[in-house]
Amino acid sequence: MSYLKNRYETELRSQLEKQFGYTNSFSIPQIKKIVLNMGVGEAVKDSKKIDNALSELTLISGQKPVITKAKTSIAGFKLREEMNIGLKVTLRGLRMYEFLDRLVYIALPRVRDFRGLSRKSFDGNGNYNLGVKEQIIFPEINYDRIDQVRGFDIAIQTSAKTDEEAAGLLEGLGFPFIK
Repeated sequence: MSYLKNRYETELRSQLEKQFGYTNSFSIPQIKKIVLNMGVGEAVKDSKKIDNALSELTLISGQKPVITKAKTSIAGFKLREEMNIGLKVTLRGLRMYEFLDRLVYIALPRVRDFRGLSRKSFDGNGNYNLGVKEQIIFPEINYDRIDQVRGFDIAIQTSAKTDEEAAGLLEGLGFPFIK
């Protein structure tokens, strides 16, 4: 079992129940899913870029991403309908907790000039979004084999009703928020 999942089950559930006064154990917030989204705009000019990004996101997430396609044509960007322009992958269950473990305890401390995560990135419904500027903060990525530094978005969906409940959940899991 993942360290964070074990910590959630043993310590954090009872702590959140006391902190927010839940009477029903099913109302205790938990993480539902994590979506990683990488836009690869360079794929318009060079289709091999999407293959490199696909292999990197596969290493980071532990499962194969889905290639997203352009919905409409935009002449100014030389973009045609149905062109490959991005990648996304949805993590649930054990892979989700393993990714969170690597993100919180390995990848985020490797970010240059990291001072903590912003509390303003909650969406009002208990979900948290953050952006990673470089994929090389993850130890799975071999720095010598990358062709370009790419960033991606991480969307964490929780079952919390408010941002305060979600912040309590993520802080309990070890997210380094700015004080």
